[in-house]
Amino acid sequence: MDIEYYSRTWVIMQARVGSTRLPDKILKPILGRAILEHDIERCLRGRNCAGVVVATTVAPEDDKVVELCRRFPAEKVKSYRGSVQDVLGRYHAAAETFGVQYIVRITSDCPLLDHCLVDEMIEEYFSPKREGDALDYLTNNMPPTFPHGLDTEIISLAALARADLEAKEPLEREHVTPYIRRHPELFKIRNFAQAEDQSHHRWTLDYPEDYEFIKTVYEQLYPAKPDFSREDVMNLLRRHPEIEAINQMRRRRGEP
Repeated sequence: MDIEYYSRTWVIMQARVGSTRLPDKILKPILGRAILEHDIERCLRGRNCAGVVVATTVAPEDDKVVELCRRFPAEKVKSYRGSVQDVLGRYHAAAETFGVQYIVRITSDCPLLDHCLVDEMIEEYFSPKREGDALDYLTNNMPPTFPHGLDTEIISLAALARADLEAKEPLEREHVTPYIRRHPELFKIRNFAQAEDQSHHRWTLDYPEDYEFIKTVYEQLYPAKPDFSREDVMNLLRRHPEIEAINQMRRRRGEP
């Protein structure tokens, strides 16, 4: 990929300690490291972006998030503190602060995120086939075909700035991309899909059962292959369906 694009493309990961369903979930340990550490490490394995900005809040409890980020090289992992509720504004300010032109949005409750998928999506976003017709927004969940927990979005700074300026509804401020998704007449939007629909798999972290599932996956895969991919996880679940059963009572948000 063009080094100019690489240097201006960063993961911005929202992360905060507060959680009503699973308190301190991003600090829970797996193999001796906090989940947020694993999140960051997996993002850094990608080859197509420059680093990670962890966008946390000004709440005192999120001091822990900032301290954790300091365990990584400062040139690769940065932290930004902003509004607790206005996540859209927090994202925009984080991007502006660090000169990020292309934002890969990932949330910290997805510790099975796949750096290979992120790389594929970045390449798609900057595909030479669309020169002169640049995308504003690329997502893989509109509709989803990947497991819930691999949700990834890529947004241009210009699109994010417009959304921050124009979005007024609480839902559009509390989340980052609803305004963009609701206005295809204003933004060039594309979905990134795969042939097989795997969206019924639940790989995200909201409940104690999710933590047990993700912890088990890490214990099975990480020691031998720290850079395990989504294919490695899927192969593990095919061999051991009892692992997937751990959290199958929890469905993708919005499902019946």
